Amino acid sequence: MRTGCDGWLLILCAYDLTNWDASARAATSGHPVTAAAAGHDTVPLEFTVRGQRVAAILRTPRVQRPADAPGAPGRAGSPGVVLTGPFTGVKEQVVSVYARRLADAGLATLVFDHRNFGASGGEPRQHEDAAGKLEDLRGATSALAAQPSVDPGRVGCVGVCLGGGYALRHSAFDPRIRAVAFVAAAFNDPRAMRQGMGDDGYREQMRAFSEVEQRQFGTGETEYLPAVDRDGGPAAMPGREPWDYYGTERSAAPGWVNRVTRLSVRELLTFDAAIGADFLAGTPALFIHGRRDDFCSPTAADATYRRAQTADKEFLRLDTTNHIDLYDNPAYVDQAAARLSDWLARRL
Repeated sequence: MRTGCDGWLLILCAYDLTNWDASARAATSGHPVTAAAAGHDTVPLEFTVRGQRVAAILRTPRVQRPADAPGAPGRAGSPGVVLTGPFTGVKEQVVSVYARRLADAGLATLVFDHRNFGASGGEPRQHEDAAGKLEDLRGATSALAAQPSVDPGRVGCVGVCLGGGYALRHSAFDPRIRAVAFVAAAFNDPRAMRQGMGDDGYREQMRAFSEVEQRQFGTGETEYLPAVDRDGGPAAMPGREPWDYYGTERSAAPGWVNRVTRLSVRELLTFDAAIGADFLAGTPALFIHGRRDDFCSPTAADATYRRAQTADKEFLRLDTTNHIDLYDNPAYVDQAAARLSDWLARRL
């Protein structure tokens, strides 16, 4: 769904291509992601949020940074980074693309399935729950900081696409996050959504959602719509670009399902991520965004950067051709990951 305004952001995701051979990657995506040397160990992890299981992957660097490395020398354990990704995304997708590179650069990383998605618990399945995702991020931060291999005083956060907005809100209100970075981020703002849709259009959309709510109360059945649709039919992420990505082997991933609850769209239209910029309280912030991005507005990213209440902020603009260049195109992913690694290492 799009409104055609800078406030509306279409969310995509990407698959972790590490274990594919080079010919398979080239045949399916056209963008074989450059794999870094295996400089980290990977283990499954799980934690609970409100009694529900959250499935995660912990990556730890095999080589600790030297004592004179930038950041906080002389501290036990590696700096750690928790990552959160796109709408409908699961942990094996784009967050792992970046997590592997950060781990190879000496940063412990944690990726996870938000509740209601992938291998994690939660009901209804495939439902976007903004408040719940923020709870998940707090739980993930606690889980990462509790690892013996991680220095709990050096924890950062990275958000990709819709996850960028969640990373902003989380980092603004959780002082454990010492630095935050955003990649092709969606900074949802209900005011901008309403402006783009018009007052009447926005209110009518809310009315339609209330009718879904009432029907579900009566039937006891959760209503769904496709995440993407090949033929241009109703979908949460309409258009050819998301279908070519999600609807093909290019983004095949365990646990990813091509549907979302109808009321997930209400969450996207009403969640205020951008307000987090007012509460960063000096937390260092790195923005990485493509100059061309039809789905996560560069204008909104610029506005959020200017709004961010921190003196230590940086904006890296890349000459992308589309939104998902920052998901699996090595010409852009490698640049973004290299800047992320260096910037985080100097601040954690």
